[in-house]
Amino acid sequence: MNKTNDFVVRFANVNGTGSASANYLFAKAIFRMGIYVTPKNIFPSNIQGLPTWYEVRVSEKGYLGRREGIDLMVSVNPQSMKNDVASVRTGGYFLYDSTKPLHPEYIRPDINYIGVPLMEMCIREYTDPRQRQLFKNIIYVGALCALLDIEFQVLEDLLSEQFAGKEKLIPPNVKALKLGVQYIQDHFAYPLDIHLERRDLIGDKIMMEGNAACGLGAVYAGATVAAWYPITPSTSVVEGFGEYARKLRVDPLTGKNNFAIVQAEDELAAIGMVIGANWNGARSFTATSGPGLSLMNEFLGLAYFAEIPAVLIDVQRTGPSTGMPTRTQQSDVLSAAYASHGDTKHVLLFPSTPKECFEMTADSFDLAEGLHTPVILMTDLDLGMNDHVSEPLVWDDTRTLKRGKVYTAQELDKIDRYGRYLDVDNDGIAYRTYPGTHKSKGAFFTRGTSRDEYATYTEEGPAYVRNMDRLAKKWNTAKTMVPGPEITLDGAPKPMAMLFFGTSTYSAEEARELLAAEGMHLDAIRIKSFPFNKTVEDFMNSHDKIFVIEQNRDGQMRSLLINELNLNPQKLIPVLNYDGMPITADNIFNQINNDLKVAELVR
Repeated sequence: MNKTNDFVVRFANVNGTGSASANYLFAKAIFRMGIYVTPKNIFPSNIQGLPTWYEVRVSEKGYLGRREGIDLMVSVNPQSMKNDVASVRTGGYFLYDSTKPLHPEYIRPDINYIGVPLMEMCIREYTDPRQRQLFKNIIYVGALCALLDIEFQVLEDLLSEQFAGKEKLIPPNVKALKLGVQYIQDHFAYPLDIHLERRDLIGDKIMMEGNAACGLGAVYAGATVAAWYPITPSTSVVEGFGEYARKLRVDPLTGKNNFAIVQAEDELAAIGMVIGANWNGARSFTATSGPGLSLMNEFLGLAYFAEIPAVLIDVQRTGPSTGMPTRTQQSDVLSAAYASHGDTKHVLLFPSTPKECFEMTADSFDLAEGLHTPVILMTDLDLGMNDHVSEPLVWDDTRTLKRGKVYTAQELDKIDRYGRYLDVDNDGIAYRTYPGTHKSKGAFFTRGTSRDEYATYTEEGPAYVRNMDRLAKKWNTAKTMVPGPEITLDGAPKPMAMLFFGTSTYSAEEARELLAAEGMHLDAIRIKSFPFNKTVEDFMNSHDKIFVIEQNRDGQMRSLLINELNLNPQKLIPVLNYDGMPITADNIFNQINNDLKVAELVR
């Protein structure tokens, strides 16, 4: 096989051995050679000792989703070696530490073996046990440099950047790279038929984690308060916010921080602090995952009913309960949309790239304050914790913060009686005030109990109904404010379609191309937000069959569409993946192809 710039490499390591930085060095080098690359860090939820994998897809065509099958396995973990050998494609390669002979049960006649005595080389070259472990990882990167034809200068440049300020670490790392290169040159034919050739495909694109992009988006949005409780995989959102805020939010004259980060005792306290800060006029947010979202339900209901802005970034993981905390899913869709008891609905945004994480985080604050309600940004572990090739982050410096309907002291002077829940503009959105705006007007009780238009407590049914109807009207107004869907039409009358959102996007778009190559043409719609606006409704009604692609067992987005748009369930065909790994184009293609073949046979 000749697969230039089109293959998958997987690294099988032991968690806690320092392999992550070496594997990232490999992926970043390919990116620097102008080639699209998609790395996935697959790690256990314990701290140290269990198997961990790092999967890198290289794609000249720019496909950014996962692909089935491994072309080259770099296996340095005996615990997982049996499964690692089995996962290699026929004709593929298995690189292993040949310090000890390979067990006969790991021998397959249909794949190629590349033995490099990694530990033997490290014992010979290094005396410190920790150095032996760390440099073993760098040596196999050097071996791959020769095998795959990675430009050595690119690796050297990356090491210089990584150890800037710690220059004494650069020479030993370069030495380890050269050891790997030399061993391959002395013992194997190189490069392999799977290899790299420099391209100029990347342009000005960047590689970035979605969590970091969310943290930066919050800074640019004007957030000044982050309250949180650590939980995988959302922790690095607030860590990113803190890192960027310390660079961009420190008063140059006093040296004081213009932001506050509070680690609460639990998720309940965190969302409570966020609501309090937003009520007081600050822009505040928190980040969590499924278990934290469950704990936050009651406070989210308070913010919805009392109409207090709040921003929550939900980095979804595999559930229920603890589930697989270091695996990805899109499994909080329904729990986020209807969080809390009673008739409650929340605005959701679904980013697909780091750029959209940055932009939609900023948009979340404008929407939350514009609608006086919580807004939940729905990312996931794959988008949040893995590096993705993305369009660069761009900020319009003329953009101003949209604070929504807030009365000033001058406006309050013109009002006889302020009503916090009066719908003066007939759009369902009342005017709020910041505490202390006026010496005698604009004060009100914030309560989670029923009240009238003037925030006065009442349990009279008609007053409650008026308030709930106004909230429903505000929900319809929200449909005009949230981001619309992205639609791609094939052109046939009453065609079939596929629907996707978030990180399913990469593989769904590739699967659509694979289907078209087989003569199966589908329109496509990418959902970016909830509530669904009229464009979504019209698209759904104009198609007879829609494949709904999502990463959960129960088809949660499908249920949401049926419930909110009153659609015929039979026209929405679920295409699901819930094994904790990002869905692949092959998986989507096979599910849709099989369904269409069955439908043709029935016909």
